[in-house]
Amino acid sequence: MFLDSIETNALVFLGAFILIAGVLAAKFSTRLGVPSLVMFILVGMIIGSDGFGFVHFNNPQLAQTIGIFALIIILFEGGLQTKWSTVRSVALPSLSLATLGVFLTSAIVGGAAYYIFDVTVTEALLFGAIVGSTDAAAVFATLKERNIKARMGAILEAESGANDPMAVFLTLSFIELILLPETNLWSLIPAFFWQMAVGLLIGLLFGKLASESINRIHLDSSGLYPLFSVAFALLTFSVATFLEASGFLAVYVAALVVGNSELTFRYSIFQFNEGFAWMSQILMFIILGLLVFPSQVFTLDVMLKGLLLSFILILVARPAAVFLSTLGMKYTVKEKAFLSWAGLRGAVPIVLATFPIVAGLDNAQLFFNVVFFIVLTSTLIQGSTISFIAKKLNLTGPIKDTPHHSMELISMGKANAEMVQFKTNEQSAIVGKKLHEISFPQKANISAIVRNENLITPYGETEIKEGDFLYILVATRFKEDLKKVLEAKKQNEKS
Repeated sequence: MFLDSIETNALVFLGAFILIAGVLAAKFSTRLGVPSLVMFILVGMIIGSDGFGFVHFNNPQLAQTIGIFALIIILFEGGLQTKWSTVRSVALPSLSLATLGVFLTSAIVGGAAYYIFDVTVTEALLFGAIVGSTDAAAVFATLKERNIKARMGAILEAESGANDPMAVFLTLSFIELILLPETNLWSLIPAFFWQMAVGLLIGLLFGKLASESINRIHLDSSGLYPLFSVAFALLTFSVATFLEASGFLAVYVAALVVGNSELTFRYSIFQFNEGFAWMSQILMFIILGLLVFPSQVFTLDVMLKGLLLSFILILVARPAAVFLSTLGMKYTVKEKAFLSWAGLRGAVPIVLATFPIVAGLDNAQLFFNVVFFIVLTSTLIQGSTISFIAKKLNLTGPIKDTPHHSMELISMGKANAEMVQFKTNEQSAIVGKKLHEISFPQKANISAIVRNENLITPYGETEIKEGDFLYILVATRFKEDLKKVLEAKKQNEKS
């Protein structure tokens, strides 16, 4: 019993240490201008077997499982935060990049790998497939709080949310071709369309089911609603995977549907999933860092080959894929150049690199080490310079503000009241008007105004100004009426 207690305490201490180290790493990464995932990976490497030796971890199967679970949470949170109106406007380029773009990137990198490594064509193409997709965790984390032009950010986020299925499909297909050489390549094509179509359908279905369930069910505690949403994310992935469809695509689509629906306890759900996604990122990247042995990765052979492939990926494969995938679309050369540079690699390639190891393929460990080095260089070089490149290409947008949240005060069934937060802008029709001149719906009262970080107590003669944060207490049934008033735009004045 005493020994069991020691092991349990050690495990609890390790969990606390990893989370604290991850949070501090995220804080320092912002100050240093380095993507947080790099810091998380470094923490894992430092405390791992080749570092201080606090933790000995060499279980690719477990790392793969943790990685998949974390990616589900990260994709779900990213989808919740994405506006459907924005995604719809960039659906064509995002879909093209997520499919044709991944295929072209994989083919070019695979061709380069064939000449750099002493491997077969199929093994080289497998390597290309592993690093072929951009990473949702890296893209969401890097673009968050960055003032990138909205359309560019939307394309990158939608692409990274939708391209995992293509990378997973290609990786598993090439592994199958290596293990079973008699497999007919053409027979895999219908499987791809099945995965995409059924994954999309399941995502739409479960997203709608989740939204309706959250709004209709009356739970005793508001804290249960966020858990309910996460349960649907996991259920969506498992059902899609059970039907041999793309679970990642299904989760992202379901999150889009849920995030763009009117939800009970919306603020609680979003806040919980944001925190859960951060925890998943920290855990996943530290675990992947633990799985890496620096003495194997930072050898002259791996670093030289890794750097060569990184430059081919960043400067040849990704740009070629972007320019060809967006052929005929109305994007400028500068916009295409930015999309090329911002194609970050992250957790997905590292997780996919564990698949050949688990399958017991030759050269699997070599591929894992090189993939890890490529991800490290990609995030360090590209991730830390995205804002700089965007500024040089004149593709920066306004500084991102805190999103409009609604904070539920009392649980459903008791008062059905919500505190709505809204930030005005130069287009808001209510800007310049006094409170008594605004036709707010019944049972909607402005409780406070925050202007330039100062709290203002509102009264009838208070004038609304651009950039004000309004806090409005409203009965739930009048929330839609309030939304129409707040989101009304100024009429163009005729000269």
